[in-house]
Amino acid sequence: MIELKAPHQKHIRKILGALIGLILTALAAFHGLQDNLPDNLHKAKVLRVVDGDTLQIQFEGQKERLRLIGVDTPETVAPNKPVEHYGQEASDYTKQALENKTIYLEFDVQERDRYGRLLAYVWTEPDPVIEKCFNAHLVYEGYAQVMTVPPNVKYKDVFIMLEQSARENNRGLWAP
Repeated sequence: MIELKAPHQKHIRKILGALIGLILTALAAFHGLQDNLPDNLHKAKVLRVVDGDTLQIQFEGQKERLRLIGVDTPETVAPNKPVEHYGQEASDYTKQALENKTIYLEFDVQERDRYGRLLAYVWTEPDPVIEKCFNAHLVYEGYAQVMTVPPNVKYKDVFIMLEQSARENNRGLWAP
């Protein structure tokens, strides 16, 4: 058996991480998370980003609060709690990406949570650069971790693989 010294192990881990990242990206594309918008989307406008995983939107003529399905970003606005590690970065990223933009909502089994918020996968406005499932993108870039609440689990397996890639490649929350 060949024993690898530490520098070789690091190099091999980087190569494996990159390879896993490529495989996960291909898998996400296969599942329609980056290249194709799914059917049955509902158009909305982002009015304000509350935090990394919660938005205020204009939907069907109403102001609504929307919670992204399958992801959890660190808290920034929870009453009586300090801002959590990497929370401000996640919130700022979501603001930069979505505030005042048109989005497309994909619902899962339940349309609302126990707090009355809409629950959806958010797809960004089709354009050659950013057409993607924003929920999946947050996980892949390390701004969020996976949080599944059955029965809304349509993309759970893909999200888990994307989080694994973020962890292994030290992105966002998972950076040293």
